Amino acid sequence: MGITNQIDSHHLRGDIFGGITAAVIALPMALAFGVASGAGAASGLYGAVIVGFFAALFGGTPTLISEPTGPMTVVFTAVIAQLIAADPENGMAMAFTVAMLAGAFQILFGFLKLGRYITLMPYTVISGFMSGIGIILITLQLGPFLGHPTPKGGVVGTLRSLPEMVSTLHPPEVILGAFTLAVLFLMPKQFKRWVPPQLLVLVGGTLLALVVFPNADLRLIGEIPTGLPSLHLPNFQPAQIRTMLVNGLVLGMLGCIDALLTAMIADSLTRTQSDANKELIGQGIGNMMSGLFGGMPGAGATMGTVVNIQAGGKTALSGLTRAGILLVVVLWAAPLTKTIPLAVLAGIAVKVGFDILDWSFLQRAHKVSWKGTAIMYGVMFLTVFVDLIMAVGVGVFIANILTIDRLSKLQSDQVKAITDFDDDVAMSPEDKVLMDKANGRVLVFHLSGPMIFGVARAISQEQNAMADHDVLVIDLKDVPHLGVTAALAIESIIKDAHNAGRQVFLVGARGKTLSRLEKLGALQFVPYAHRADTRTEALQSSLQLLSAIDSGDFVPNRVRTPS
Repeated sequence: MGITNQIDSHHLRGDIFGGITAAVIALPMALAFGVASGAGAASGLYGAVIVGFFAALFGGTPTLISEPTGPMTVVFTAVIAQLIAADPENGMAMAFTVAMLAGAFQILFGFLKLGRYITLMPYTVISGFMSGIGIILITLQLGPFLGHPTPKGGVVGTLRSLPEMVSTLHPPEVILGAFTLAVLFLMPKQFKRWVPPQLLVLVGGTLLALVVFPNADLRLIGEIPTGLPSLHLPNFQPAQIRTMLVNGLVLGMLGCIDALLTAMIADSLTRTQSDANKELIGQGIGNMMSGLFGGMPGAGATMGTVVNIQAGGKTALSGLTRAGILLVVVLWAAPLTKTIPLAVLAGIAVKVGFDILDWSFLQRAHKVSWKGTAIMYGVMFLTVFVDLIMAVGVGVFIANILTIDRLSKLQSDQVKAITDFDDDVAMSPEDKVLMDKANGRVLVFHLSGPMIFGVARAISQEQNAMADHDVLVIDLKDVPHLGVTAALAIESIIKDAHNAGRQVFLVGARGKTLSRLEKLGALQFVPYAHRADTRTEALQSSLQLLSAIDSGDFVPNRVRTPS
């Protein structure tokens, strides 16, 4: 599970350069996310080092750069606020324990091989959720941007306090925040190749504050302790265990989604295939270790990953190099960050929030599907104002129901009862001749495509509309999947035919479809001789059976319902 099969000396130069470049970008982001979360700038740096190191060491995507991200910061911020409000003395310790739980859940998901299922959710839900995260991140930075502490009460509390904050804003800090945003938004692309804009505003904003506003009473990061982080043993308070487990699951799920979506981007850029389950284990180990040492939880970071790849990173050595450089900053250079204004970090976080917003889909969603648009905005609203996990759960549920409804309608059209060759079903010339000879006494019940539970109603409706007949041929040759509900509906058709004294032939049932019908006991009414591989064979046997009935050689046990 290590990296020995990933590191290649031929890529040494590119990996080191990619790691250095990613570290330069990671430094301001780690500081900004640490301050924004309430855990502190040091926690952001520790998270960037620890999550990045262990995710690179044990992960399944060699070029992936892992660190605290915008979505993870938003959720962790809510976790800290909730636990401190419930238990001020132990709240922060429990928050770091939640980070460890998130990592444990991610490791569990990886061992259960759930990697390929994590991102199997409609894009409308992902878009609405990520855009909601972006709105939350922007909203929570309005206080620091205007020169005030972040108000209590999350998004709603910030919006309620906004008029007061605007009326009492601190101009120097607003100027610093505006300078930060101006550089981040307006810096030409050709310059970004030489110097990351986040680092430029971090240095430039700090110098601007020292030169122009030396006595403005700005709110600063303060001195970050140097040296290795202290150990934070798991802290479980009985009254908060349930809350911590739920928060750990939510944080872990979000980390999985965030990391695997970024891994998909890395795969598309490198034309490689990552190991999703191994990546989840690596992310989990990283988050467990980060929480254990008071670091923020993290996930795959799109910006750092793309920059790493563009700078030449090919293997996990790039991620390890990045972590090593940031560790040097933590050990020796941390005091240099004490004069960084919080308004500058707020501006960096606001830009991250704007980047998280799915502008491309927001502009086009209404042109594609009004239902998809409604789901996206609904998920966004629930994410911002209600609850993150509820937003995803409700969005996935509604999207899946709509999808099942569409599939059911499409598949219902493939459920047909055929009494002659004029029906809109492809039949061979031989089958048409045989159906004509049957003179309406043979009914073919034809199903095509996957028979999910939504099709059961169409099967029952078609059954009720069946004309009188002597032989029923159920054609399942074109059915690759038979759901339990649809299988029960077919069982009902077979039983009704048997109770009415009709003979039943089964065509093309094999594999899991045949096994499911056998386990339900439906085939006890279909003799083995009445099971055919093709519709033609079943029709030929049906005509022979009708001939035997007419000649008196075969007398069916016909039990007709009185008309």
